[in-house]
Amino acid sequence: MGDQRTTAASAAAAAGGVPGNAIGIDIGGTKIGAGVVDHRGEILAQTRRETPASHPDAITEAVADAVEELATTHEFGPVGVGVAGFVDAARSSVVFAPNLAWRDEPLRARLEPLLGRRVVVENDANAAAWAEYRFGGGLDEHGLPVDDLLMLTVGTGLGAGIVSGGVLQRGANGAAAELGHVRAVPDGRACGCGNAGCWEQYVSGNALVREARDLLRSGDPSAEQLLRAVGGDPEAVDGPTVTRLAQGGDPAAARLLAEVGRWLGEAVASFVAVLDPEVVVVGGGVSHAGELLLAPARASLAANLPGRTHRRPPPLRTARRGNAAGIVGAADLARTA
Repeated sequence: MGDQRTTAASAAAAAGGVPGNAIGIDIGGTKIGAGVVDHRGEILAQTRRETPASHPDAITEAVADAVEELATTHEFGPVGVGVAGFVDAARSSVVFAPNLAWRDEPLRARLEPLLGRRVVVENDANAAAWAEYRFGGGLDEHGLPVDDLLMLTVGTGLGAGIVSGGVLQRGANGAAAELGHVRAVPDGRACGCGNAGCWEQYVSGNALVREARDLLRSGDPSAEQLLRAVGGDPEAVDGPTVTRLAQGGDPAAARLLAEVGRWLGEAVASFVAVLDPEVVVVGGGVSHAGELLLAPARASLAANLPGRTHRRPPPLRTARRGNAAGIVGAADLARTA
């Protein structure tokens, strides 16, 4: 595979027109997305499969079936696979995927004989961050990637990807950028990682839903519109419902998003103290709330940034590649890694 680090130089070469397309695969807990992606980051064809999450062999078969379908209409070279889990330093095996039945899964070794192509495996948040760095929110006013980018995916949990000096940071074991599991609140809320008080427990779709349910159970009259929207059942509330009501002007829903935004700004301030990124890109399902989330996050970032009287906070941008980022990033990493 050559140098395991993806550099700005190799990315620039790809942007300059390295011939051929690549396949990007995004394996999540419920669906597998697959697409043919060209060197400009454009998806030429796309398909999807349901994820047989409890059957490891069936997952690889579903991936192979999706690739076979795309091969009927397009030519392509390597295949990049993004997975929601820990991927080893060699971009070969899935060490642990919490929502899939994979433990030390030799995914590349299983897929390459099936596909007859070189396969690169990467963490899905890293793949999304690379897509935004190369083709999305990480581009400057001249359309060129910035050198240093932090991406946070505020979805069910809190994922992250880091590009520093044009290099995707993967760490010694391939498990870098798990910023959602940096502890923020000593003895705080229990987290699925085994610790307590992780940022993910305060900056995520799960956090938004938990706070909404607590509000509805409290009997607060300000939540009347939200309670009607879920048929009087607090357990029925979800993130998109809160976002839709907030966008429609419901003050209680807007406050719930603003609270997640406040925590997001505090988290970014802490991460900026370590990473000093030029740009912070926010993606994931909760980011669809736009300024209802980002405006309070910017205010919180500015108020909590270390040395704030002598420096400017980095711009906080919404991700541009949306749900396609994982596919685009995985394909581009397969091409350039």
